[in-house]
Amino acid sequence: MRPSPIFLGILAVTVLGGVLAAFGDNTTISRQDYDPLITIGVILLVAGGWVASLTLHEFGHAVVAFRGGDHSVAHKGYLSMDVRKYTDPILSIVLPLVFLVIGGIPLPGGAVWIEHGRLRSRGVQSWVSLAGPLSNLGVGVLLTLVIALVPMSSGLVIGLSFLALLQVVTFILNILPIPGLDGWGAIEPYLSPGAREFGAKVRPWAPLALFAVLIAVPGASPLFWDVSYAIFDAVGGFTLAAQYGQDAFMFWK
Repeated sequence: MRPSPIFLGILAVTVLGGVLAAFGDNTTISRQDYDPLITIGVILLVAGGWVASLTLHEFGHAVVAFRGGDHSVAHKGYLSMDVRKYTDPILSIVLPLVFLVIGGIPLPGGAVWIEHGRLRSRGVQSWVSLAGPLSNLGVGVLLTLVIALVPMSSGLVIGLSFLALLQVVTFILNILPIPGLDGWGAIEPYLSPGAREFGAKVRPWAPLALFAVLIAVPGASPLFWDVSYAIFDAVGGFTLAAQYGQDAFMFWK
């Protein structure tokens, strides 16, 4: 379970982004005409932090599976916290980052292949699925606490707030009971064989259909963001700072 150099490198990029955001000109934030240092810092902080959280998400699945009886995850390298072990470079990193940059919605990416027959019970199977999104929620809550308790510059506040919001959004998306998402994996062990067969057939396309609805159906995206902000507020998030952070991250809009 020793963190890989790749994971440490991702953390280094994230920290670098935080340093740049912290030393930018904070007076530009209220005008939404961000100092380039803040813009570059927020982009590195959020992109690096999101990839790091993707690693923690998949590591959460793997470590619960290992403790639940599937020791094959160790041989597959899933306990190394090496993001390359969890991903296809295009589908799991590039495409989700494109969705994040275009629409500010973190498309779920990454996967660990669990041998469910090795797991001790249906309850363990459910917890394996829930471990990933719960790790995102935990990271989001931790970031909101850091923002609330640790004095820091406004540039760092807006970057961390947007990253925390993305953790909450990722939690909400993944917890939905839709085939291909973790919410479905949590209830799948208790479903009928027919329902599980249907889920297996639509699993590759269901998440993309969800994003098509969010993008194309009028009112769907605002409703989703209203729910996301409500939960973000409930865990202590700084909504206005997150909105400023999103503006800085999506600087071309």
